[in-house]
Amino acid sequence: MAPLVTSGVEQERKEVMGLFGAPAGAHPAWKPHPIQGWTPNFIPKVCDAGLKAKTHDSIELVSGKEGIDTALRLMREEGIFCGTSGGATMAAALKVCAKAPKGSVVLCMIPDTAERYLSTPLFAEVEEKMTAEEIELGKSTETKTEF
Repeated sequence: MAPLVTSGVEQERKEVMGLFGAPAGAHPAWKPHPIQGWTPNFIPKVCDAGLKAKTHDSIELVSGKEGIDTALRLMREEGIFCGTSGGATMAAALKVCAKAPKGSVVLCMIPDTAERYLSTPLFAEVEEKMTAEEIELGKSTETKTEF
């Protein structure tokens, strides 16, 4: 959403079923990106209203690469299995934390999981097959199935 709202270009709106506010079309600043769950090709009216009311403190731009890299770090380092949008949300929160006054509290919600993104660029660098080390590690854990 950030690239659209920071573009300086207003979202054109139209009347639908007697209500004004539906997007009249795609926003001219929209470009394809790998962050599923972020940024439809228009600025929702509720978002526009919040921006005009200045309900935000800042707008942080996050690239697709930052989102993917942060999601992978969350998985590796924190055990948080999230999608690219979760990684991008965390990347934005880390940018806020870097500028926030000491003692600030920053909340970052990641209400997603990564299993639906296994065939996306998020997992492009993850090997399809286990390494010999991973196979040995798997053998070290005994499992029993009883019926």
